[in-house]
Amino acid sequence: MSEETMADIISFVNQYFCDKHTIPSVGKIAQGVGIPRSTAYRYLVEMNNRGMIEYDGKARMIRTPIIRKFAPESAPCPFVGAIPCGSAQIKEENVREYIRLPVSLFGKGKFYILEVSGDSMVDAGIDPGDLVVVRTDCTAEIGDIVVALTEDNESTLKVFGGVDEETKNAILEYRNQAKYPNQKIFASQRIVRGIVKHVIKALEQELE
Repeated sequence: MSEETMADIISFVNQYFCDKHTIPSVGKIAQGVGIPRSTAYRYLVEMNNRGMIEYDGKARMIRTPIIRKFAPESAPCPFVGAIPCGSAQIKEENVREYIRLPVSLFGKGKFYILEVSGDSMVDAGIDPGDLVVVRTDCTAEIGDIVVALTEDNESTLKVFGGVDEETKNAILEYRNQAKYPNQKIFASQRIVRGIVKHVIKALEQELE
C-alpha cells in the first residue's frame, strides 16, 4: 500500500474534521483522496492495524492523532439534581441533562453528577453549589465521601466511617467541626449509592 495515500487520507480526515467538526464517511474519504470506496476501506483497515489511526470498520468511527486531541474519548453522565450535605433529604431523581466526561480526566466507570446543598462537608472542601462526580461501580472504603440512603430512606452526602459492629449499618460522618462536632448518622451498607471521585467548583474572585 502507498505511504503517500495513507498520508493523504490522514490529511483529508483532519481537514474535514476541522472544517465541519465531524468525521467523514468512507465514501467522502474516497472522493476526497481520489480512490475507490473499497480501496479507501482497505486502507483504513490497514492503517488501523499499523496503529496510525483508530478505525473499527464503521462509517464514522475514524480517529487520527489530531482528532484524539481535539475530541478525546468521553462518556455521557447524567446530571440528576441536588443532594444535601446538612440534614438528609430525599434526592431529586429527574435527570436535568447529560454531560460528557472526558475519559482521560475522569477514567472509565459508571458516573452521575449531583449539585451540593448544605454545609456539613465544608471541612472536606465541598461547599454548597459544588458539583460532585459520583461513581457507582466501586466499593466504599473508610474515608471515602459517599452518597447513601439513611435509615429513613433519604439521600445524603457524607464520609464513610466504616460499619457499626452492633447494627452492621454504615457509619456516615459529617465534616464541619465548627457546626456539627463529631456528628454521625447511620445507613444500611447495602444502599450506599456511590463514591464521590471529583468535585467541580466555580471560583469566585473579588475585583478590587
